[in-house]
Amino acid sequence: MEQTYIFLTRRSLPVLLGLALASTAFASKRPNIIIAMADDMGWSDIGCYGGEINTPNLNKLAANGVRFTQFYNTGRCCPTRATLLTGTYAHQAGIGHMMGNRNLPGYKGDLNKNVRTIAEVLKATGYSTYMAGKWHVTPHIKPEGPKYNWPRQRGFDRFYGTIHGAGSFFDPNSLTRENTQVSPITDKGYQPKSGPYYYTDAINDHAARYIREHKSKDQPFFIYVAHTAPHWPMHALPEDIAKYKGKYNKGWDAIRDARYKRQLKMGLIESKWKMSARDRKAPAWNDAKNKEWEIALMEVYAAMVDRMDQGIGNIIKALEDTDQLDNTLILFLADNGGCAENMGRQKELRYKDTNPDKIIPMNKEELQNEMIPKRTRDGRVVRQGTSVMPGDDTYHGYGLAWANASNTPFREYKHWVHEGGISSPLIAHWPKGINKKRNGKLESQPGHLIDLMATCVDLAKTEYPDKVDDIEIIPLQGISLARAFNGKKLNRKKPIYWEHEGNRAMRDGKWKLVAKGSTGQWELYNINADRTELNNLSEKYPKRLKRMINDWESWAVAALAKPWPWKNK
Repeated sequence: MEQTYIFLTRRSLPVLLGLALASTAFASKRPNIIIAMADDMGWSDIGCYGGEINTPNLNKLAANGVRFTQFYNTGRCCPTRATLLTGTYAHQAGIGHMMGNRNLPGYKGDLNKNVRTIAEVLKATGYSTYMAGKWHVTPHIKPEGPKYNWPRQRGFDRFYGTIHGAGSFFDPNSLTRENTQVSPITDKGYQPKSGPYYYTDAINDHAARYIREHKSKDQPFFIYVAHTAPHWPMHALPEDIAKYKGKYNKGWDAIRDARYKRQLKMGLIESKWKMSARDRKAPAWNDAKNKEWEIALMEVYAAMVDRMDQGIGNIIKALEDTDQLDNTLILFLADNGGCAENMGRQKELRYKDTNPDKIIPMNKEELQNEMIPKRTRDGRVVRQGTSVMPGDDTYHGYGLAWANASNTPFREYKHWVHEGGISSPLIAHWPKGINKKRNGKLESQPGHLIDLMATCVDLAKTEYPDKVDDIEIIPLQGISLARAFNGKKLNRKKPIYWEHEGNRAMRDGKWKLVAKGSTGQWELYNINADRTELNNLSEKYPKRLKRMINDWESWAVAALAKPWPWKNK
């Protein structure tokens, strides 16, 4: 029996008639695809990128796959998710910033109808599509509100996760199963086998469940695993925190130095790339105040990354147990660089509710609808400030100085588009598709989130639509990375661009143009010689600078980054 397709237009996506692929021979050649993403994790945090955090499962994927050393995100969570899902620049998808509507085409704060998600494209060509984790591409997060841009309405067959972008790991807000918001305490669809509910575990457990419950071994699947770890708040389980007791007693300067040396030894960076100086806003460790508190925060942060890795190990185990690991492409990345935000780090003790000494338990069925909960489920008030050690009833970020270490050896952080803000690990593991000779190798060709949709379309052996239901679809902006998996040249014909909060950048071959804020001066760097962006060449190459500025300005208008709402930043 042959497959039957309807072709909507010359370039359109083939729409499969029927619930299952008729040709198992065709299906078996197409890989399952899993994209797993960390949240607010720096380039150097995991072991295979120079970090001291225990990440054996990610390290094993890297050892048996390929690590990209110059892969880029957008510098911020919402734009990254919009770009990853659609293969377009975030502004083209309507999410140039966060979820607020600024009444400009690129800044609507809600995923556009004229873009398609990976799930929508792959589902139409026979893939089962699943998601677990953080969505964060629509402002409509309330259970009684519109759901047209929730995962189930944007191509996913199954969904478990949060519609909002951040919240407690023990009681996440907007927690949703399919299209219904649930309480983690009373959710009949999932309860932890032992210990307390912990969102990172729940995300990974659902991804593993999708694999085990996937009915047709002849029908490929796509799974998007969108972690919130290690985004604030600093919440981890005691047994994981215990692993890191004393690990950070020497402070952030020692951690940066050790990571830089490991990166050199591993070949991730070149010796001519000097490590950027410690951020001027971060004190030398010897001068730091409240050291015990700072150490505790980093111990929790490391535990959060560790627990995420453990869960990824469970996903890998599910693939092994179902004999699907060999023909599954696993991609692991991060949504932006380490986060320097000052969340909860004010000196005064701050309570999120009145009557802080009174225990007022929440109802078990009550939905958590606060990013920063006022109270824990058992009734304790949530606290912030430097006088309280991190715990399940506190809400802190780990701060600029540790983020500086997370982004070793680069400058800047989440929000900015210097290398520290936009550099992401990218691990690609696919035994059937990546030659064993490439195992453990490093790939230095630049890649970007815009390339992930193109890669999926390529490997799914399908086409990307130019029109759906009479709506013109924005063309793909990226290229497939599949050639690079096996060391072949990508032959990228267009530069890569960035805009976020007025921060601007462009990567064209070895050259990078970058500026801070909408009125900041343009800088020019030769990334081959100076990836840590320490030697500004704008005065030395004025003609190149002018050409690249003009190119960026033209892109910004075409891609809806301009007109922009940003003033001086």
